[in-house]
Amino acid sequence: MTTATLPRKDDPADLAEGIRAGNRAALARAITLVESRKAEHRDKARRLIQELLPLTGTAQRIGITGVPGVGKSTTIDTFGSNLTDEGHKVAVLAVDPSSTRTGGSILGDKTRMARLAVDRNAFIRPSPSAGTLGGVAEKTRETMLLCEAAGFDVILVETVGIGQSETTVANMVDFFLVLMLPGAGDELQGIKKGVLEIADMIAVNKADGEGAMRAQSAASDYRAALHILAPKSPNWTPPVVTISGLANEGLDTVWQQIGLHKERMSASGEWQSRRSEQQVAWMYDLLQQRMMEALKKGPRTAGRLKDLEHDVRAGRTAVSVAVEELADLVGV
Repeated sequence: MTTATLPRKDDPADLAEGIRAGNRAALARAITLVESRKAEHRDKARRLIQELLPLTGTAQRIGITGVPGVGKSTTIDTFGSNLTDEGHKVAVLAVDPSSTRTGGSILGDKTRMARLAVDRNAFIRPSPSAGTLGGVAEKTRETMLLCEAAGFDVILVETVGIGQSETTVANMVDFFLVLMLPGAGDELQGIKKGVLEIADMIAVNKADGEGAMRAQSAASDYRAALHILAPKSPNWTPPVVTISGLANEGLDTVWQQIGLHKERMSASGEWQSRRSEQQVAWMYDLLQQRMMEALKKGPRTAGRLKDLEHDVRAGRTAVSVAVEELADLVGV
């Protein structure tokens, strides 16, 4: 599609046509549309997603997390480039941390993924987390669907990895990869048990040069830690591998394990079952968001909500009393 035939900015039909044709500008505009909080944009976004829904669901969805400094962006840049070299089309949804005070976000992932940024078979979309749980943007699920409709067959979701609950991310992907640093002796003291419980694989990064021996030692410690945890699936035992995103070592093994995971989960029926459950959970998440918005903006509840908030903060009204009054106002 040429510049002269670019779709109208917010028209769902034009955006859908552009996305089907592989127009990157249309995809970027569509993502901006679904991320908008304006009511009129929400309606258009819903129509766009519904129209493109038959083209979604075929991509491999992979979540990647890890503490700051573990080398997520470097690893994704190398891993994604390996995949495009093999003929895959890779979309990277890189979620930047947002300031809870100002809402500002760095959005610098394109500079940290230099190879993918210029790869014609890759698409990088940095989005602010805006304080949402799990370090994932509010509209990441919709963005994944748009990328799939545009023909991307591998979706990589990079999370903030700053100690927030990663369950949100794991519940929207097929495979959850946790990157770790060498030196597990110290890390195991503070690591969240919950992250290990939801990981489909642990990869100890920076296993090159002088870090190789420490990475192997860390991997052994993580294997021991995983051994005492009940696996989240009877069909899969999370492997622990050592990699170097910088030196491009071990990433072929990561991709092989991701493929093996899909093969086993599909054979057991758990693959589609998990995706179906994720869709239902997403529905309830959106419903809760809309109900909270209605509570905050409703003519009967908005004013009283502010009053009760003030009274609870001042210690004049018990939380349970405030909740009961608000529940009565909305009839629940």
